[in-house]
Amino acid sequence: MTANTGKVNLLGLTQLQLEQFFESIGEKRFRAGQVMKWIHHFGVDDFDAMSNIGKALREKLKACAEIRGPEIVSQDISSDGTRKWVVRVNSGSCVETVYIPQGSRGTLCVSSQAGCALDCSFCSTGKQGFNSDLTAAEIIGQVWIANKSFGTVPAKIDRAITNVVMMGMGEPLLNFDNVVAAMSLMMDDLGYGISKRKVTLSTSGVAPMIDELAKVIDVSLALSLHAPNDELRNQLVPINKKYPLAVVLDACKRYISGLGEKRVLTVEYTLLKDVNDQPEHAAQMIALLKDFPCKINLIPFNPFPHSGYERPSNNAIRRFQDLLHQAGHNVTTRTTRGEDIDAACGQLVGQVMDRTRRSERYIAVRQLASEGEGEQPRSAVPGN
Repeated sequence: MTANTGKVNLLGLTQLQLEQFFESIGEKRFRAGQVMKWIHHFGVDDFDAMSNIGKALREKLKACAEIRGPEIVSQDISSDGTRKWVVRVNSGSCVETVYIPQGSRGTLCVSSQAGCALDCSFCSTGKQGFNSDLTAAEIIGQVWIANKSFGTVPAKIDRAITNVVMMGMGEPLLNFDNVVAAMSLMMDDLGYGISKRKVTLSTSGVAPMIDELAKVIDVSLALSLHAPNDELRNQLVPINKKYPLAVVLDACKRYISGLGEKRVLTVEYTLLKDVNDQPEHAAQMIALLKDFPCKINLIPFNPFPHSGYERPSNNAIRRFQDLLHQAGHNVTTRTTRGEDIDAACGQLVGQVMDRTRRSERYIAVRQLASEGEGEQPRSAVPGN
């Protein structure tokens, strides 16, 4: 477990927060910009390395502050170039961060919680239960670690990380303040200078917080849809019982309309064999998203042990995509990346010290299934 030193961790402070910190210790606000550059542009965590800051201030900072990212437990590199870091956070749990290279684009998939408070039936992260929200330092720390690993400090225009998606472990909107602070640092020129179009928050549909998000930031938005009707979505994405499709889509429309600049919602849809991949599901999805500017990202299911689900055939995937295309939608099918290091979408697990006991119940269900007649039916929702 990472020790709590009692010092202020400057890594997760926004520019405004860092300015307020320097004022609180009797220093000028401009020091915030200097220190932010050292932290985020150069990857420095040693105050003595900050050559444009006087010795007296460096000594003051060492006494009351620190620059501390999550502890790196392991780093794996896939045969396709995908990288996965397992990092330990203050709670003692471990979370995962994934970097996906594709041509000139490098996308970092960042976690926001240790485990996930939601229990989407097809996601291995959800089966680990929930431990804690990550702090802003633990969220931006994943970007800080990845950036340094590529030797891209000081930050350059052609840096390896061009996009960041809040699509790792956890539901970002349930850790609102810390996620917003971290995304602000991602976009700040004194931080990582990533375009607001290239920082994306993905939500399972916490409708009220989508409206709150619109008040404070203008990052891109993605909705984890996964089902075209409420009955099926209630099974696959249980939060739909609280915020059904009509409510969630209305919140997304309000958010996107406030962005302007011809920006659209990204709709994520995990394809599950014989569950949500049939022509009737495509027809329902077309009706649901009629007159809603969006781009659809189809994600063939990435299997994990005893999930009860299977990946559709390539023909079924192409058929589903073609039906959406014919209706005029912009549709892509995500290529599975990092599967050999369990870094594919839906496979992030980490090591969660589960406070919900959901992982314990899920393991018990798996054991019963293996002792009985084998796997559960594909339509079953593990843990329910």
